Amino acid sequence: MRRLTVRGVLLCAVIALAGACGSTTPTRPTPPTLVTDTFTGTLTQNGGVTHQFTIANTGTITATLTAVGPDSSKIVGFSLGTLIGTVCQAVLANDAAVQNNALQGNGAPGGTFCVRVYDVGSVTAATGPFTYTVTVTHP
Repeated sequence: MRRLTVRGVLLCAVIALAGACGSTTPTRPTPPTLVTDTFTGTLTQNGGVTHQFTIANTGTITATLTAVGPDSSKIVGFSLGTLIGTVCQAVLANDAAVQNNALQGNGAPGGTFCVRVYDVGSVTAATGPFTYTVTVTHP
């Protein structure tokens, strides 16, 4: 009986040591939490509106023109860029954007970025101003 107990204790010790040696679980870096900013505004004839935001981590920025009213099929200008002083320097632009169009780029931490919605000739005295919503997700 004593022999079985000693063997059992030795077997448990060997299993414990084998499990502790060389058996590591790799860890994956935690992706940064995404932040969502929502901007709304009114676009007038020949006008443009700029919205700025700052990101905390390196990663992908996605700007989506989520709504254009009163007619979602109307074309507007839509750009994503970096803010230099008070100027939005467009890096990506779509001069024929419609509702649900998106722009995507990469950014570095602490950078100040901007989205701009602008008239490309669709806003007229007859149509009146357009309303819009832009959603930006970023790290």
